[in-house]
Amino acid sequence: MEDRVITHAQPLGWLDNGVLTKYVACYQAFLEERRYAPGTRQIYLCCIAHLAHWMASIGLSARQIGEAAINRFLGEHLPRCACPHPVRHVHKDNRAALRLFLKALREGGQIEPCEASDHISREQRRFDLFMADVRGLAASTRRMRLRLIGRFLRDQFGSKPVLARQIKPADLGRFMFVRHQALSPSGLQAIAATLRGYIQLRATLGDPVQHLVFALPTVANRSLSRLPHVLSEADIRRLLRSIDQSAPCGKRAYAMARCLIDLGLRVQDVVRLRLEDIDWHKGTIRLTANKARRTDVLPLPAETGRAIAAYLRTERPTTSNRAVFVRHVAPYDEPIGPDVVRKVIIAAFRRCGWLHYRVHILRHSTASRLLAAGTPLKEIADILRHRSLDT
Repeated sequence: MEDRVITHAQPLGWLDNGVLTKYVACYQAFLEERRYAPGTRQIYLCCIAHLAHWMASIGLSARQIGEAAINRFLGEHLPRCACPHPVRHVHKDNRAALRLFLKALREGGQIEPCEASDHISREQRRFDLFMADVRGLAASTRRMRLRLIGRFLRDQFGSKPVLARQIKPADLGRFMFVRHQALSPSGLQAIAATLRGYIQLRATLGDPVQHLVFALPTVANRSLSRLPHVLSEADIRRLLRSIDQSAPCGKRAYAMARCLIDLGLRVQDVVRLRLEDIDWHKGTIRLTANKARRTDVLPLPAETGRAIAAYLRTERPTTSNRAVFVRHVAPYDEPIGPDVVRKVIIAAFRRCGWLHYRVHILRHSTASRLLAAGTPLKEIADILRHRSLDT
């Protein structure tokens, strides 16, 4: 393996003569392509060496590498590891290194793609296809409902085969009001919608479960009984001033904040912005693959455009990715995730001394500012891409 960054003789021996030797070059190339720093590559290779030593000590072969082996190493061996020095004991380093290791091997065709084989995972895949192809639900909604239905099925069946006809009305009520008794009405509505969708799937497949739909209670949630909390103009100015644009990633943070505040974008809208979505000559920004699953074109405010341009010109790293906002640390050439946007805004809230934890308050504030400026409700609904005037 060229450009070896690991230096200790013991880990080198475990890599060169261990059960994972044939995979090391693939992993090294994977890390280099994504521009991980030499120090990080050294740490991650030491973690793989430790895994190889442990697998050899308990008689596991290379073909047994997978999620089960990784979880066993992290959960059983690492907390009470007595392997000879030097080994890496930091759990988060090992977890990150080993997850990337599996990803590298799968993408490189070294091992088979991850295919869930247990009963609940197969049922989740079937439910996901139903939600996408029949119901047309957005990916974020499907992910949330898959988590909920997985939790419900594990409570009901454990590791046994899933038999929908064995589900009783009392099981649905127990899951909603005992398992999740602390949830808000909107949270309970989401659970009811998830269970109702799953019952529809099983009924479509021929299971006698239609009666279960009537066992799901209607959850009262008077969404228009109170107005959402919003930030004032002074609060907005204070929030923007709290972002230090000279700090690392400061211009990216400021540009993302302006997108949320000036355009009322959702977090996912910011993450999905691409370079070709901005028309600098016409002064417009295009939103595609959004929550409403349609394409919208909005005017780009001058301040927002200047903030994005400053980021693109002076701070955005060289990358082949077409996303506007990309990662500034390895793995490079990838867009940011939603958590990056949320952390930026919540950190700004904390600097202002506020206890807000929901980024969506900025979207509410955009609507409030437009209303205060005399903008008709229909135009506000169009700007925020709402289908209903009630919203």
